[in-house]
Amino acid sequence: MQALIAGLLVSAAAPPAVAPVTPLFASDAPIQLTIQGPIAALVRNSERAPTTTAATLSLAGSSEAHAIRLTPRGITRLKKEICGFPPLRVEFAQPPAATSLFLGQRRLKLVTHCRSAAGFQQHLLLEYAAYRIFNLVSPISYRARLATVNYVEPNGRNATTRYGFFIEDTDDLARRNGFREAMVGDRIPSAQLEPRQSARLALFQYMIGNLDWSMRAGPLGEGCCHNSRLLAGASPLKVPVPYDFDYSGLVDAPYAVPPDKYKIGSVRKRVYQGYCRHNGEAMAAAAEFRAARPSVEAMFGQIPGMEPKTRKGALDYLARFYSDIATDASMQSLVLKSCVG
Repeated sequence: MQALIAGLLVSAAAPPAVAPVTPLFASDAPIQLTIQGPIAALVRNSERAPTTTAATLSLAGSSEAHAIRLTPRGITRLKKEICGFPPLRVEFAQPPAATSLFLGQRRLKLVTHCRSAAGFQQHLLLEYAAYRIFNLVSPISYRARLATVNYVEPNGRNATTRYGFFIEDTDDLARRNGFREAMVGDRIPSAQLEPRQSARLALFQYMIGNLDWSMRAGPLGEGCCHNSRLLAGASPLKVPVPYDFDYSGLVDAPYAVPPDKYKIGSVRKRVYQGYCRHNGEAMAAAAEFRAARPSVEAMFGQIPGMEPKTRKGALDYLARFYSDIATDASMQSLVLKSCVG
C-alpha cells in the first residue's frame, strides 16, 4: 500500500530516482546500538562550550564497531533549560565498509531524548512519526531510522538507554530523487517554489500543527530556510523539504510555544501558512492526504515504545485535521482561508 501511494504521488517535482537509498534508511525496522565515550562530560559542556568528542558506535547483533566523533548541535534544544541531553551530530572517523549498515554515511544527525523523564521518550517517538507521515505523502522527504541507543561511559558505567533516531543526509535525499541541494541566500520569492511540493509541505505542517518553519526564508545571514531545505534540478523552481518538528502540536513538547506573531495560546492550534498562489495544488494535495490516511494511521501502530495513550492522542489530533480536509468545501473554508498572499 505504501509503495502504491508513493508511486501515485510522484509528480513533475520528483524525477526518477538516480541513486539508491543508503542501507541505513532502506528499512523502517528499529535498530539497537551502543555509543561509548565521555557522554557525561559532553552533556555537561554542551551549551557552554560544545566540542567534538571521540567515541565508538557499535551495532547490536553484529560485529560492527566504528570510531566516531560526537558534537552537540541545535539551537533551542542545546539550551540547558530546554533539554538536559543535546541532539548530536555523529561523524564517522573512517568510511564504513561495503558490508556496513552505515555504508555511505559520513555525518548524521541523531535526534535524542532531550530529558530523562519517560514522557520525553513519547515526544521523541511522535517527532519520529512526523517524519514517517511525510514519507507517506511525498517521496521527496527525509527518511528517519529509529534506534534504541545505549549511552555508556568509557569505563562501562553509568549506562543510559533511550530512543533516538537518525535523519537522512540532505545530499542523499537529493540524489535519490534526482536533485541537488540548492545554493541560495537568506530568502527567495514564493514564485520560485515548485507548487506541488510546496502545497504538500504547507498542508503537512498544518496537519501536524507546526508553525516553526519557512520554505523560503531563514534567519538573516544563516541561509535559507528555517527548518527546511531547498532542492534544485533541471527546472528553475526550488523544491522544499521540511525537518525538525518538535515545536508542532502533534509532538506537543513541554517547551514548545507558538511564534509570537500568530497570537494563539497553544501549538495545538492549527494555522495554515501555505501560499495562496498554490491553492489549486493544495486541493490536489488534500486528496493525496485523504488517500494516505489508512497508511498513516497504521504506521502509528508500528512504532515500538509508543504508549497506547500517546497513540490515541496523536490519532485524535490527526482526526481533526482529516475533518478539516474532508471535502473541497471544508478545505476551502477551514484551511485555505488563511493562505498567505
